[in-house]
Amino acid sequence: MDIKRSIPCGVVALALLVAGCSGSGGSSASTEQALEPSPTPTEFEQSFADTVSGDAAAVTATDERLGPGFTADNIGVSFEATDLADPRLDPANSNLDEQLKALGSPALRFGGNALDRRTFWTSRGEKPKHGEKVAVTPEDLGRLKKLVDATGSSVTIGIPLGTYDPGRGADMAAHSVDILGDSLAGLAIGNEPNGYTVDDVPDGAVRGKGWNKDKYVKQLEAYAEAIHAKRPEAPIIGPDVYDGAWMEAFADSGVKNKTAISQHWYQLYKCDSTQVPGRGPQAANLIDPLAKQAAKKNLGIGKDKADAAGLPLWLEETGPTSCPGTNDTSLTNASALWAADFTLYAATLGVERMAMHSMLGACDGGAPMSLVCDPADHGQRSDEFRGRPNMFGLRVLVPSLGGHFTKSTVKGGGNMSAYTVVKNDGGTLVTTVINANDTAKVGGNPVTLSMPEGFAVDEATQVYGASNDVKSATQVVPANPLPTDVPFSGKEPAGASSAASSASAAPNDGAGDGTLRIDLAGSSVTVFVMTKK
Repeated sequence: MDIKRSIPCGVVALALLVAGCSGSGGSSASTEQALEPSPTPTEFEQSFADTVSGDAAAVTATDERLGPGFTADNIGVSFEATDLADPRLDPANSNLDEQLKALGSPALRFGGNALDRRTFWTSRGEKPKHGEKVAVTPEDLGRLKKLVDATGSSVTIGIPLGTYDPGRGADMAAHSVDILGDSLAGLAIGNEPNGYTVDDVPDGAVRGKGWNKDKYVKQLEAYAEAIHAKRPEAPIIGPDVYDGAWMEAFADSGVKNKTAISQHWYQLYKCDSTQVPGRGPQAANLIDPLAKQAAKKNLGIGKDKADAAGLPLWLEETGPTSCPGTNDTSLTNASALWAADFTLYAATLGVERMAMHSMLGACDGGAPMSLVCDPADHGQRSDEFRGRPNMFGLRVLVPSLGGHFTKSTVKGGGNMSAYTVVKNDGGTLVTTVINANDTAKVGGNPVTLSMPEGFAVDEATQVYGASNDVKSATQVVPANPLPTDVPFSGKEPAGASSAASSASAAPNDGAGDGTLRIDLAGSSVTVFVMTKK
């Protein structure tokens, strides 16, 4: 958590995620996951909480490439470093690998506040020496290797800097390089070193008052030198902070093999604020259009520093809020809408790798922002992790992996945004529409989706909730072809036939007008996959 700011799966994979598609856990009364629909649906079908009364929207999807690619690394999960010692990382010991594979081949990261305060590395079986709570060993990295092999993920590993010990850090780095091999994307020396003097986290102050970025660079360089003496090829990332000045310090350091500028940032960080719109921990602030302005400004700091250094920008730790105890915010359906929108938006801004911060903790009493949680009673453990609403918001993005962003526009529709990628050598378009209008108030919105000549909608999937604020009740409509007739309450263009509104008659080849007209439920993320016929 930021102290200061306190080959890709296809659409068919989404159809396999119907079982347990309802978010659960983390609130005072844990809810059960939804069962798989019976019979399994064969057509895309929405639920509307009320009569569709929202403003009409015109969405235009093009195949004109304008932006960067959307890769497997743009969807990721960050864990606390102490989770490295959890035996459930082994695919034989839990369903964690299955949960992660539902995100494609997600980027994985191990760090967080626990790295410098509660993690002790040993390859010789020693007990923690400085009050650390958890010993991490080569055997733990071996379990992680099994996980990344099962998921196809790449991983970044934090090296503890809280207790200054370059030799021990170099030993951990060497074992990480040897065990993880090509799966290792980077080594981060310390976590949020700009916050080493604070005491508002457990055992927070790991340096004295004289600590500054110059002293950080000196210790960073000593660690890197010790690491590269053992493994010259070891990739180093940093500084894992929000502060741009510390990013410059890392970039200007004498560290060799610098691989990326790593930034941390949380959307809602003003924990005492109740202002809406604002950056306080209220669900409405996640989906307010001003959220994008804040993201653009703050991620722009990291992008500018990364560009100046000639390095990619990795958002190694992020999430809906860095404020403690915000279950009512983190577990709302709004967090699913935000997770999808923010992930795509950050990628268009040039973030090349991103990880949502999580932990292998309990659903009740664990970190509410975590993508996954353990439904067992607090203090116990189970081997069946559950997904939460923000996890489902990321799952529906899998069809976009491997694509490049194109020009995509939205006119009207109120609080709505859309992103399109082109993939498969121009043969496939994937458009994601985030309808953040509250379905409890508007039911939904009539949407006209225009697509390039020759394209037709093959199938659609959706994440939705009965409102933006509903907690632990986000649902997933599995990927399926659209029915012959889809609901549309908007105005039909003059001379349009009913066939023109049908997804099966959408190609601009004389059978239709290249347009899909459909009512989209509010409080939803809908993904349309279009192929060229």
